[in-house]
Amino acid sequence: MGIFTRFRDIINSNINGMLDRAENPEKLIRLMINEMEDTLIEIKTACAAVVRNINNIEHQIETTQGRAGYWEEKAALAVDKGRDDLARDALIEKRRYSKRVEVMENELVEYNLLIDQYKDEMRQLKEKIKFAREKEKILIQRHIHAFNKRRAHEEIRRFDGSEVVIKFDELENRIERMEAEADLINNGKESSLEAELDNLAMDEEIEKELQALKSPATKQKESYLTD
Repeated sequence: MGIFTRFRDIINSNINGMLDRAENPEKLIRLMINEMEDTLIEIKTACAAVVRNINNIEHQIETTQGRAGYWEEKAALAVDKGRDDLARDALIEKRRYSKRVEVMENELVEYNLLIDQYKDEMRQLKEKIKFAREKEKILIQRHIHAFNKRRAHEEIRRFDGSEVVIKFDELENRIERMEAEADLINNGKESSLEAELDNLAMDEEIEKELQALKSPATKQKESYLTD
């Protein structure tokens, strides 16, 4: 593929559309940037070669114009000397060099137009490279965001797994058993305390009954001693 064909393909390419269809957009855009940068280097190299040609042509034009001027002076000298035949030959040489100057000047115009075209192509290509690099930054940021988002979802799914749920249920059951055991201990303590208090109340009632039984006997004994 020639440099101009490749350049036209790059300039006419729809980067967004290509990236949307690509399986790996980041890899594709890096390849595109490398291709555009290589093409830019080739265009610059070609442009530099044209500039060298222009400089050579300008030097040749200057030299050729000097030769045309030389033969024009010779023709004038021949006329002064009455040698029209020599003057005619000198004018023919002058015309030959003048024709060469015209041809080279036309080439110079074409080369300058080519330089303008190269400059325009380099400008377009630089804009395309700038756009692609900005797109690459966005893609990298999107890739990082997608990676972090996927990792976060994987962590969420991991914690939502059946194994974690089972372990959580086991922990909950263990806590419930501990709470039940604590309740049993507390209930045992309360029952013992209630029994002891009930026994105290019962002892007090028995003492009262005993005193009641003892009271008539005590009264009879006191009455007997009095008599």
